[in-house]
Amino acid sequence: MYTASHYRIIDKDRIQCRLCPHFCVLKEGERGICMARIHKEGKLLTESYGILSAISVDPVEKKPLYHYLPGTSIFSIGSFGCNLSCTFCQNCDISQVEAGIFSRYAPRDPEIIVEEALRQQGNIGLAYTYNEPGINFEYMLECATYARERQLKNVMVTNGFINAEPLNELIPVTDAFNVDLKSFRDEFYRKITGGRLKPVLRTIEKIAGSDSHLELTFLIIPGLNDSEPEWEGLISWVSDHCGPDIVLHVSRYFPRYKLDQPSTPIHTLEQFIHMAREKIRYVYPGNTHNQMDSSTYCPECGARLIDRSGYRTRVTGIDPGGHCTLCQAEIYGVFKAA
Repeated sequence: MYTASHYRIIDKDRIQCRLCPHFCVLKEGERGICMARIHKEGKLLTESYGILSAISVDPVEKKPLYHYLPGTSIFSIGSFGCNLSCTFCQNCDISQVEAGIFSRYAPRDPEIIVEEALRQQGNIGLAYTYNEPGINFEYMLECATYARERQLKNVMVTNGFINAEPLNELIPVTDAFNVDLKSFRDEFYRKITGGRLKPVLRTIEKIAGSDSHLELTFLIIPGLNDSEPEWEGLISWVSDHCGPDIVLHVSRYFPRYKLDQPSTPIHTLEQFIHMAREKIRYVYPGNTHNQMDSSTYCPECGARLIDRSGYRTRVTGIDPGGHCTLCQAEIYGVFKAA
């Protein structure tokens, strides 16, 4: 166990975690909603510190990041637990965990993980992914700081349900984010995810206004977030607050965990993408198994810039400075490692 940050003592019996917008108030022995943080002897401890469920070298496109050093690989790690409880969770085996699962695993020191990442040939850095990395704040921050010192990049794949103060600590050491925007209705967040919409929007705005690279993911679930009015609101908000150059991944849902809605029809993704491209320049399908084109095209001249087939990527029309080689239009993203 490791002493957590971002909490306050309420009285001799209770403490309050201030890492995420749940603001869990805990008595002795109680765990937060995320199951990763526990009140013990007047302190908040993080049980998940250094406890990893998965370690893998992945294409950066798998995060997904399509405009951040495309065609490269990144050393990816995940832990256990989540501060949301999405009924459709695609990683429920590691995110929706029972209390005490962390005691079954030996912790891995940040220095050891970073050294392991450095040994991977062609690896650009560390990705904090698979479960919600925000609940492993202390471990991620230490890994990211050490990785930066060793000239490695840091990528965070997150639900965005985090408070401003810890987010402000993570942004300076995080090179790229993918934030999962699950719906544009607060009712959906409260009923389906156990969270709230507004804090996620604040996170997206904060990252969009920083120097970190940002991409968003929206998973379309039939009957739950597939109405045109919701789409119109989401698309307009993203365009207005992140700019028309933002990268938006539109993913196909498949039944998982507690939700048995039918899979998202391909034509539904096509409909959303058609609407989104009226205001957002870079919109990509996800989970379609090559049934839809996911290549990147120049928004000015239409030239194919990045050819994609699954996770196989070939950059064909972007120079290292991020310009279309045909018309010299500037393309949003990072295409050359600093």
